[in-house]
Amino acid sequence: MLALRLPEEIEIRLEKLAKSTGRTKSFYAREAIIEHLADLEDLYLAEKRLAKVRSGKSKTVSLNAVEAELGLAN
Repeated sequence: MLALRLPEEIEIRLEKLAKSTGRTKSFYAREAIIEHLADLEDLYLAEKRLAKVRSGKSKTVSLNAVEAELGLAN
């Protein structure tokens, strides 16, 4: 079970959508979470990796080096 407090503007939009389509607000909230959860996970992973690179705890590899290692270099 999940309870959400949404900004009033979003709540109104969600209510209108639900009424106009015959679906529930919960249906659309669930669909939005399912659709965007992977994007949020990717974003936070990228931010975490960037912090490691900036702090020197992780290094980057150039595209040229990856291509060379895979035999894709020109």
